[in-house]
Amino acid sequence: MLRMRWLRATLLSSSLLLVAAQASIAEPVTVRHTEGLVHGFLTLRDLDGTLLADGDLFQNARASRVTSRLVFRFKDGSLSDETAVFAQRQTFRLLTDHLVQKGPSFPQPLDMSIDALKGQVTVRYTDDHGAAKVESAHLDLPVDLANGMILTLLKNARPDAPPKSVGFVAATPKPTLVKLEISAAGEESFTTGSAARKAMHYIVHVNAGGLKGIIAPLVGKQPPDSHVWILGGEAPAFVKSEQPLFNGGPSWRIELTSPVWNKR
Repeated sequence: MLRMRWLRATLLSSSLLLVAAQASIAEPVTVRHTEGLVHGFLTLRDLDGTLLADGDLFQNARASRVTSRLVFRFKDGSLSDETAVFAQRQTFRLLTDHLVQKGPSFPQPLDMSIDALKGQVTVRYTDDHGAAKVESAHLDLPVDLANGMILTLLKNARPDAPPKSVGFVAATPKPTLVKLEISAAGEESFTTGSAARKAMHYIVHVNAGGLKGIIAPLVGKQPPDSHVWILGGEAPAFVKSEQPLFNGGPSWRIELTSPVWNKR
C-alpha cells in the first residue's frame, strides 16, 4: 500500500514537473481588441435545453487593468461566482482570479484564489465528511495562465492561428496546473432575427501533461472538451459555449439572452 501511494505521488510530481517545463515556453495572447465596459445577460442550460441558472457578466477597465466577473445564480440556490483581474498591454496577463462555487449543483463546494504574479494558489473546500479544508501551494504559473479569461483570449485569437495552448489551474481540492489545448474547428452559421452570421467554433481540450492517462484518475476523470463559438469581424463577440463548470461535471451551455419586458 505504501509503495502504491509513493508511486502515485511520484507520478503526480513528475507530471507537474512536465507541465512546469512547458510553462517556461508559454506565450501570452496578443491584445488585438482592448476590453472595456460590459454588462451581458446570460443563461446556463444543460444540453437538453433545461434552464439551470441566470447569469451576468460584469466588466470594467481602468487604464490597462480589467476586472471581469462572471456570476451564475442557479434555480436550486447554487452559486458560481468568478472574478478575474488581468492586464491588457501588448499581451494579456492574468493578475488574480477568485472562484466560488457552492450549493446543490456542485458536489464539492470550493473557494479558489490565484495570485498569478506570486504563483500562490489557495483552495478552501469541504471534504466528503463535511469538514472544512484548506490547500495552499506555490506553483510556477505561466504567463499565459487563462483562468477567468478564456472568452477574452478567444475573442483576440486569430482564427487561422489560435494559441496552441494556455495554462490553467484546475479547480480541484489540490491546486493542479494543466494545459488547455486550443484548436479551431471551422465556422458555423447562425442567425439573429433575419440576419445570417457565422461564428468560429473553438475546441478546448484539457491536457494534464505527458502522463495524462495516469494522472487523470488521481485528480478526477478526464473532463470533456469545451466548445466556444466566437463571432469574428471588427468587434468579435462571444456567442455561446458548452463546457463543464467543475471538475468531473457535465457540459452545460452558456448563451447570451435578451431582456423580456413585462406587459403593462
